[in-house]
Amino acid sequence: MDMVNLICSKRDGRELTAAEIDWVINAYVAGTVADEQVAALLMAVFWRGLSVAELSRWTAAIIASGERMDLSGLSRPTVDKHSTGGVGDKVSLILAPLVAACGAAVPQLSGRGLGHTGGTLDKLEAIPGWRSELSNSEMLAQLEEIGCVICAAGAGLAPADRKLYALRDVTGTVESIPLIAGSIMSKKIAEGTQSLVLDVKVGSGAFMADRDRATELARTMVRLGRDHGLKVTALLSTMDTPLGRAVGNALEVAEAVEVLSGRDDSPDLVELTLALAREMLELAGIQADPSVALRNGSALERYRAMVVAQGGDPDATLPRAAHIELVTADQTGIVGRLDARAVGVAAWRLGAGRARKEDAVSASAGVVCRIKPGEKVTEGQALLELHTDQSERLDWAREALKDAIAIGDQPPAPTSVVLEVIS
Repeated sequence: MDMVNLICSKRDGRELTAAEIDWVINAYVAGTVADEQVAALLMAVFWRGLSVAELSRWTAAIIASGERMDLSGLSRPTVDKHSTGGVGDKVSLILAPLVAACGAAVPQLSGRGLGHTGGTLDKLEAIPGWRSELSNSEMLAQLEEIGCVICAAGAGLAPADRKLYALRDVTGTVESIPLIAGSIMSKKIAEGTQSLVLDVKVGSGAFMADRDRATELARTMVRLGRDHGLKVTALLSTMDTPLGRAVGNALEVAEAVEVLSGRDDSPDLVELTLALAREMLELAGIQADPSVALRNGSALERYRAMVVAQGGDPDATLPRAAHIELVTADQTGIVGRLDARAVGVAAWRLGAGRARKEDAVSASAGVVCRIKPGEKVTEGQALLELHTDQSERLDWAREALKDAIAIGDQPPAPTSVVLEVIS
């Protein structure tokens, strides 16, 4: 194979063969093809795209670069969920134990956040003692006993994707829909789950702000999963407003526990979680009402058992910020808008997120939304709480929120959290 010829072929719009794709992925993992050459190929893919056949083979080659987990020995049907990331998206913390309480096994391999979207592992690591690194045998045992696990993907799972993702991150090719789909689905297929529900977010706080592109991504991933024998459904969900009330690591854990405890101060969060749970249970072939498991405490029991199994203390006091400042209303009226991206950037600037993968995050930093769109406020009323351990970050966060909130005389038009189901 000649890498320069392959780059030129893709640049000029020729479809790569299965043998060419296999060779490129294998050679890159082996280190026999240089970063700059693969970067050039990624840019050619960014502009030319991948056909259905190319993307299916590209994904298969990434999967084949490492191990593929076998969950067939479990006594429960397996089903997972993947979210494209949003502001205040603590759904996994509630959803995994909720679906497990209904009889499924949920092998949730999660990641850490970058930029204004928080990672599930960052959130759970706010719990004293909790650990994300599990061996395959520990993961299987926990799935059999408790029914859910949220942990980091092992080093042997789709190693080609880690190299490709790092290269995409520094070459301006992250936004390519086929490359996004191949990256997400290769890891989910390799983890061995039988079925998968995708939460593809749309709006200012989402990775995909444009609905047409989000729909294209969802359809691409659904088709890709089906091509590889996975049962897949995707939900498009809105992300113009933060999900729930809390944005930040320990703050989101606390809110998730409140929802699991039956407190319903976050109706949008509950609505989306139940919608995803119903889709997951349907794919798993389980007839159960997840709202019952949320009300009767069985989902909370699974959550606590999951935390304990991974070394955490569910009763421990969560980290609390040294500095809390309020953002107040400058007029009386009805909140018409609370921009998700602005709130996410503020939380990031307060210390809840990271600019580079190697950066540390603050467990206690973040934003609490005391109000949401449609709620009435009076002049001087607290709208947001800013939490940080470093007071010098507060001015930077306030700057991000300068135009985040709109207050007027009319409520916003009612909207559903779930915009569309793609199956």
